[in-house]
Amino acid sequence: MLSFSDATTNTEVAAAFNRLSERAWAVREHASIIGNTKVGCAILTKSGEIFTGCNVEQRFRSHDVHAEVNAISTMIATGQREIAYLLVVADRERFTPCGACMDWIMQYAANDCLVAFQPLRDEKPVVYYTRDLMPYYPS
Repeated sequence: MLSFSDATTNTEVAAAFNRLSERAWAVREHASIIGNTKVGCAILTKSGEIFTGCNVEQRFRSHDVHAEVNAISTMIATGQREIAYLLVVADRERFTPCGACMDWIMQYAANDCLVAFQPLRDEKPVVYYTRDLMPYYPS
């Protein structure tokens, strides 16, 4: 795990995460949930575009759409394929993507992609490289 200050010593990276945070918290408000946790996700692509998604839960729970998959699917629908930075937000301590979402992230992000989690709007994100989250993921 990187510290936020290590990951954001570059002002461009810090600015990117600030933009992603604003967008992820805003889209989180549109989540359709049955449970207790609204989740938002914002992606910055290698080409500089931002895509967002929120969780959409379905009453039978077998067809829930997670925020990360929602954002990645939207990215794919526009023809984009490379994630540079990804931020997941939830008003919850110690929140990270599930294994299925990590599969999606790993498919469209390089090993040096920065993946961050922000438990509260005003807190600094916890930042990881994808390779640290999934060190044994097949290449």
